[in-house]
Amino acid sequence: QVQLVESGGGLVQAGGSLRLSCAASGSIFSIHDMGWYRQAPGKQRELVALITTGGRSNYAGSVKGRFTISRDNAKNTVSLQMNSLENEDTAVYYCNAEITALGRQFFNPQSYWGQGTQVTVSS
Repeated sequence: QVQLVESGGGLVQAGGSLRLSCAASGSIFSIHDMGWYRQAPGKQRELVALITTGGRSNYAGSVKGRFTISRDNAKNTVSLQMNSLENEDTAVYYCNAEITALGRQFFNPQSYWGQGTQVTVSS
């Protein structure tokens, strides 16, 4: 079994900062791309930021310059540093990772999701 567990959400005033973390654990052979998505009430889930094994990152235009994604391959973790938060950043944030599980090395990696963590930005 593979699990992703997020932490770090909460309530913050506009202009403030939060840091989200996600740890992958279980029967992991290798982890490929890792990322953060978010879903606001009444909206579809959207990609916030993505980072490859080699450290290349991509961001949604709405967060570029304010959010920074990073990962620690040795610890199987990915983090999202969120600065200059805006009301529009309010959403449930989900960690995602493409993971090859132990015993499945000859199959395509599977996509795993965390349980989600609420981020609320107040005016």
